[in-house]
Amino acid sequence: MAIKYFPEPFRIKVVEPLRMLTAEERAAKIAEAHYNVFYLRGEDCYIDLLTDSGTNAMSQEQWAGIMRGDEAYAGASSYYKLLDAGKDIFQYGYIQPVHQGRAAEKVMFPLLLGKGKFAISNMFFDTTRAHVELTGARCIDCVVEAAKDPARRVPFKGNMDVARLKKLIAEHGADNIGMIVMTITNNSAGGQPVSMQNMREVAEVARANGILLNIDAARYAENAFFVQRDEPGYAQKSIKDIIREMFSYADTFTMSAKKDTIVNIGGLLGVKDGNSPLILKIKAACISYEGFFTYGGLAGRDLEALAIGLYEGIDNDYLRYRIGQIEYLASRLDDAGIGYQSPVGGHGVFVDARAMFPHIPYNEYPGQVLAIELYKEAGIRSCDIGSYMLGNDPDTGTQLKADFEFTRLAIPRRVYTQAHIDIMAEALIEIKKRAHTIKRGYRITWEPPILRHFQAHLEPIAKEAAGKVYPAAAQ
Repeated sequence: MAIKYFPEPFRIKVVEPLRMLTAEERAAKIAEAHYNVFYLRGEDCYIDLLTDSGTNAMSQEQWAGIMRGDEAYAGASSYYKLLDAGKDIFQYGYIQPVHQGRAAEKVMFPLLLGKGKFAISNMFFDTTRAHVELTGARCIDCVVEAAKDPARRVPFKGNMDVARLKKLIAEHGADNIGMIVMTITNNSAGGQPVSMQNMREVAEVARANGILLNIDAARYAENAFFVQRDEPGYAQKSIKDIIREMFSYADTFTMSAKKDTIVNIGGLLGVKDGNSPLILKIKAACISYEGFFTYGGLAGRDLEALAIGLYEGIDNDYLRYRIGQIEYLASRLDDAGIGYQSPVGGHGVFVDARAMFPHIPYNEYPGQVLAIELYKEAGIRSCDIGSYMLGNDPDTGTQLKADFEFTRLAIPRRVYTQAHIDIMAEALIEIKKRAHTIKRGYRITWEPPILRHFQAHLEPIAKEAAGKVYPAAAQ
């Protein structure tokens, strides 16, 4: 039975009109988009769950801040407001604004990684993986085994496998590990949180081996909420205090602020030691890639909105609503017997497309199949988090097999209502009824050499092509 919907801690002041295309129009649109949801126009999507990054609704205070933004090239008052907020919440000596999370990775990762180096994570998301590989280094995922079983309901499935982490360091040599990355929450594993105990244990391993520990902090506030709610000893601690403890175990953080700080653009990079020699290198790289370090590729108005959003995103009432909305959708899927990464994580529901289409192999991309069916069914844009997104081995060029075949329904913050959530559930229920009639998946006809899922072209595999082996897609 579906749980009670948690009421919104706000009321709506401005609305954006939506329109639903006909089923025939949707089928034509996805075909024109080469069966890649990234090529769809936003206006052709009735409900857009492609990402929760930058798609959030800002508050009246943030919009007021937009008008107060100081557009000075250097030393703007909006920069210092952001600096104060960042230092207050994270307790780091240095805070660097950038235009988004991948910019933080572009600025910092080449300073720590290179050919012959490895980076180990509880799980890399696609753009983070790409920025590691662009330096010449290689990624190793080290999530706990429980995360690989979507039906297994245990807390903190985003955790690092500490025993395996130690073995990997011993195998490759501590000097060859450029960094350890803790992704909170663990996006690729289904938005699953990381426990404070696990963070503490990983920090001990990093310190013992002299390896820098970085937090991929895109959804740090949602992670803190799960710690407060589910980890013994934290129920009486504030979200801010939990964040401060979590970040105290790391040396640096990179953040897409387009998620938990509820803004449309922005990112942060933090260094705990305010006297670290890394800071001068970060400033120099930022000036080259992003702009002067006091604006980091952002307008003053964006700095202002980000400073306000840092505090709004850690409000308990907001976070209870935020997680409650996701849990309501998950409970409706429970009632319908639809599998997902459970218990549900923070920023969306990761539907188990492998369970929905057990007859479709990983190299025909069941996660992408479900994403396309969702669009055709109800105009819902989602995305694959599976083998299609994972891509090819950077050394051999062969298709990698993902641990999961998910279709992610990433819910933008403060945007959709209960009625929209119900439409999502009902669309999935309808697709499940006819899942057995969808016999084959998709093949890639063209792909770029990196981050292919943003740009690749696909086509349906015809029934008569069963058993045919396709050559590698053109690079």
